[in-house]
Amino acid sequence: RQQHSTTTYCLPIRQSPCTHVGNFHRLVALAINLQERTRTIFNQRARATCTMQTGFLFVLALVSIGALAVDQSKFRTCDQTSFCRRHRHQHSQVLYDYALDKDTVKFHIPGELSEAAAGAAAAAENAKDEQSGMWQSLSNRILGGSKASDENAKDPYVRGPPPTVTAILRNTAPETSTGSKTEHLEWSVHAMADGLVRMRITEPYQTPNAPYEKARVTYDELVLSSDSMAPAGHAQLFPAGVEKVQELVGEAHADNHMALQYGDSHDVPGMLLLIRLQPFAAFLYRESDMSAGPIVSVGEKDMFHFEIRRHKDDDGSGNEIEEPEEEKEAADQYGDTPEKEIVGYWEDGLAIYADGTREERKVEETDTHRKLTEDQLDREGMWEESFQGHPDSKPFGPMSVGMDIGFPGSKHLFGLPEHASSNKLKTTTGPGQEYSDPYRLYNLDVFEYDLDVPMSLYGAVPLIISQSLATGTAGAFWFNPSETFVDIMDDETNNGQATHWISESGIVDLFLIPGPTPQDFYRQYATLTGKMPLPPMFSLGYHQCRWNYKDEADVYNVHGKFEELDYPYDVLWLDIEHTDGKRYFTWDDRLFKHPKEMQEKLWSEGRRMVTIIDPHVKRDNKYYIHKEATAKGLYIKNSDGKADFDGWCWPGASSYLDFTAEHVRSWWADQFSYDRYKGSTPSLFTWNDMNEFSVFNGPEVTAKKDLRNLRGDEHREWHNLYGMLFHRATGEGQIRRSGNNARPFVLSRSFFAGSQKYGAIWTGDNAAEWSHLEIASPMLLSMNAAALSFVGADVGGFFGNTDAELMTRWMQAGAYTPFFRGHAHHDSKRREPWVFGDEVMVRLRKAAMARYALLPHWYDLFHEAGVTGMPVMRSMWMQYPNTESLFGVDDQYMVGADLLVKPVTAPNVQETVVKFPSDDKWYDAETFALVSGSGQQQQHKVSEIVVPSDIDTIPVFQRGGSIIPRKLWLRRSSEMMKTDPYTLYVALDDDQSASGFLYMDDEETFQHVAADEFAKAHFSFSKTTMTSKVELGVGWVTSASTMASLRMVERIVIMGLDQSPKSIVVSDEARLVEFASYVANGTSIVVIRKPEISAMLEWSLDFLY
Repeated sequence: RQQHSTTTYCLPIRQSPCTHVGNFHRLVALAINLQERTRTIFNQRARATCTMQTGFLFVLALVSIGALAVDQSKFRTCDQTSFCRRHRHQHSQVLYDYALDKDTVKFHIPGELSEAAAGAAAAAENAKDEQSGMWQSLSNRILGGSKASDENAKDPYVRGPPPTVTAILRNTAPETSTGSKTEHLEWSVHAMADGLVRMRITEPYQTPNAPYEKARVTYDELVLSSDSMAPAGHAQLFPAGVEKVQELVGEAHADNHMALQYGDSHDVPGMLLLIRLQPFAAFLYRESDMSAGPIVSVGEKDMFHFEIRRHKDDDGSGNEIEEPEEEKEAADQYGDTPEKEIVGYWEDGLAIYADGTREERKVEETDTHRKLTEDQLDREGMWEESFQGHPDSKPFGPMSVGMDIGFPGSKHLFGLPEHASSNKLKTTTGPGQEYSDPYRLYNLDVFEYDLDVPMSLYGAVPLIISQSLATGTAGAFWFNPSETFVDIMDDETNNGQATHWISESGIVDLFLIPGPTPQDFYRQYATLTGKMPLPPMFSLGYHQCRWNYKDEADVYNVHGKFEELDYPYDVLWLDIEHTDGKRYFTWDDRLFKHPKEMQEKLWSEGRRMVTIIDPHVKRDNKYYIHKEATAKGLYIKNSDGKADFDGWCWPGASSYLDFTAEHVRSWWADQFSYDRYKGSTPSLFTWNDMNEFSVFNGPEVTAKKDLRNLRGDEHREWHNLYGMLFHRATGEGQIRRSGNNARPFVLSRSFFAGSQKYGAIWTGDNAAEWSHLEIASPMLLSMNAAALSFVGADVGGFFGNTDAELMTRWMQAGAYTPFFRGHAHHDSKRREPWVFGDEVMVRLRKAAMARYALLPHWYDLFHEAGVTGMPVMRSMWMQYPNTESLFGVDDQYMVGADLLVKPVTAPNVQETVVKFPSDDKWYDAETFALVSGSGQQQQHKVSEIVVPSDIDTIPVFQRGGSIIPRKLWLRRSSEMMKTDPYTLYVALDDDQSASGFLYMDDEETFQHVAADEFAKAHFSFSKTTMTSKVELGVGWVTSASTMASLRMVERIVIMGLDQSPKSIVVSDEARLVEFASYVANGTSIVVIRKPEISAMLEWSLDFLY
């Protein structure tokens, strides 16, 4: 179908000859001379159309093939970003010197808010001067607003428990950012249950005709789980100078401090927030360990700033405002109009011209900004700035906020995903800094990303976690979805580290999370952003994907080969080529003529399918999605708030739905109904890509910041939320189509805090290189640190070609990560498991079989995460928070609490070193050999042991003291395993004991929640007895006995029993069971076969010696 000469490709046209060439996008090169190390590539994502009556488009492009690497010049650094440049290294700190006005402090007693509200209302009524607006604002926050008809009389955005303490922060700097001598802010502290505390700092609002007449937009309702956020059970404020404050800071400093004591009960030690009045700062202590000092500090380094909104024409800062140049005003939304005709855009944002050439990257000045000392000010870019020809109009001017947050006594900070970097955050400023630029949080489509850099990737979670021996686990959630930079620095004054947060807009909305253990921390964080719902079992199996499986015949061939080889997999994926010209919710009727029959064929053999659906919508009036969305006015608008934004992505000219609006999300969810999404079936699920959101011809491959959502909020305010909200709406669509019964499965590339509620996430466009396999574990651990558990990296690497050894090691590693998918670029050679030969296929299948055997355990861990908030894939410190030598380890990790995994990430490895916590015994998960802990255990120590790790081995170890369920029958999918019996693996500790659990439900619907249809077996072992106690949901109480035969335990393997029993008896029945005792690899093993007991029923086994 594709004919070519030495220089030309001919593409058949299936659309009207007059169709705009907007369908053409990523044109990659045709190279003629193979001796010059070039190759021919045709991007099959193109569906080319043109104006040629012959029905063919002839395109010539010659591009040399270079190494895979991101063009970092297309992404901004802090120095190229005015708000970051202005405030990093305290460049503008002379403008900000805040003092908390103690005369304005109001304490609102928990449970007596009506009285406090009345007092605040009276104060507002009596206020006569400039403070009237701010007092009215404070009153409204407590009262919940004034008249409903007065939209400006309240902050309509805040959710969650009301404030416990409120006051005014005054800027006492001689010169302020606005030039005003009375610049002030509103400050509130919200003491919450479980030790949490929220600090909100906002502009005053409700001042008529002021730039801040309305509150700054925030997104509590889209992110926070406000229903689970409760106020503290008790609170007490100690004003400045009182005896309690003197005890805390000494008599000399007492007048400059006050303290808030709060907790869940008067009888149990809670938390204490110490507040320094001037310069403003706050310090959080645990009352149970005051001598340890504060666990978190806020503002201690005097880096707090808040750029108050002002009118451009009366900017009192002394700044000369430059008017936009005429050519900028005349330019269209993409910058200067090119002389050549543009027919498409590369994913890096560079144009493809009609003559086949490509736009060349402009070389920009690298030193265009003044070098500043700390007492100089940088006023460039406050009201308008440009990056690579893309102007940002900034109609509201500078609106940046920032704060320093310190962690005294801690040298180990984690979080801030997503970055291709180590799990432990590196320093970005100060002596010995490891990076020169801050960590950036701004969701972007980063093509072929670099490693070991702090630049942004696809997702952002502004959560940081501290782990130390001195203060345990603590952290901070900086609730701000605008572009944010975070510096990490050592703080030798308290043997800790400090962070500096700089956000482009929003407010200071800070949640301090006190811990003190990892379990406490993740329970507390789940209170704020929600817990992960239990995914369907099939989604934990292996997923086979490629850009693209060409047609139905290709799908059937791949599926058939998996069947033939007894190779387990659960889901086959289709990338964008399955659609009709990148029109999502459609099928290419040449390649996929019978989509329903295709899905039903795979489902008849226990497999599901996934299709990709991206957020860009092709601007084609004949395309029903676009036509209806346009008619209903559902799209993001240009900066004028009127015309629909027109950007460029895979289909060409595209519009983008406003997923910040509830009615748009609801409309999108409706599109997944079977009558709307023609050709879809209940076994079809969804992949959301490009949802950062990606705009090929926009700044940094995304949209301009001054676009507007339907409410009129600028894109800069909600950018980092977009991908998560798209993810959310897609999941809601799957739930609706099933009548709210079936659990959804949606994979997303972009994310924000709270994305754990909506589905799986992967690390994007990695490469088939050992370095990308090596960085996969640290990246996934960082995401798990931010409570994103259902995550994975593409097995084999997306770009490039993998060899047999790399593919084997990646499959072995992927089998022990939460999301397990193989994927490849369309230019990559086919890499299905059988293409490497029989010997390699057997190794790959062995890794997949290990995953499937452990599916019951993976399901248990996802259930546990949904109940407790604890991540599934855990950094070593999460399980061993008192073993400091493990804090920075990120080349090995825990799957739950009981499996230690050390992936092999280098070629030609025969053995590897594993760091075993000496608190526990460790058994090889495959051979049962006792590897570590043969003597008395040493608390908080580490044993470094060399273990075998040849090409047939991945080092995996079971913790002594654990019981792990497996299913050992070889099946080709999880669907076929539903009624297979369990094998329980019992690894004994020094006390000859162990425990574990097994969670069971129907594995695919919401009946475990809606009807309490579930069972949870709790296993325990002591030297003489093994028992199972079963917790039954009410929905399964009456059917447990009839279901018992479908949940049988066929085998129990016991490792490390000191003495072989003479007999084993089922207690209630006085029935002997068959068993065998032997020694394997130096470890005593007892195997009980066919005990005829069910995981659904309670039982006890007696061991007689």
